[in-house]
Order: sequence, then structure tokens, then C-alpha cells
Amino acid sequence: MPIVKLKIDVSGTTGDQAWRDLTPFPEAQAAFFGEEFGSSGPCKHPPDAPHLSGEWRGAEVLVPTPLVAQYAVSHYLEQPRVLDADVED
Repeated sequence: MPIVKLKIDVSGTTGDQAWRDLTPFPEAQAAFFGEEFGSSGPCKHPPDAPHLSGEWRGAEVLVPTPLVAQYAVSHYLEQPRVLDADVED
């Protein structure tokens, strides 16, 4: 199953707000977000404070086929907080 890997700008948001604000890909079979999927490093601010400029977190979206994965990449790259999107087989 192809995996779409995302790099999401979280600066100025708190917690996982940047992730929750993304428009999900309709054909996604599962989606995961967090430092375990990549990050700019540990946060240097209190947990309830907004993320600093330049902070990013990774995400993975599972899709059914390689062709659908290419559509998912396009879908996510159109969203302002998505810095990068790529397919991992």
C-alpha cells in the first residue's frame, strides 16, 4: 500500500491544530501525524504556546494505489501549510 509522506508547517499553531486544519484526502484509508513521522526537532517552547517559526511535523497518509497516491500528493501540495509531499512505496 503506497504511503504519502507529508511535511507540515506547524509554526504559529498549538498542538496538532495545523494537521486538523488540513483538508483530508477523500480516498485516504488511514492518516497519522506526529514527530515520529519526522520533525524539525524537539519544541523549544511550553506545550500550550504556539509553535515557533520554522517548526514542522511529519505525517503519513495511506492510500490504495500508486495512481491514487499521485492525486493525494497534488491534493496536499495545494494546501498552504504543506511544505512537501512525496510517495513512498
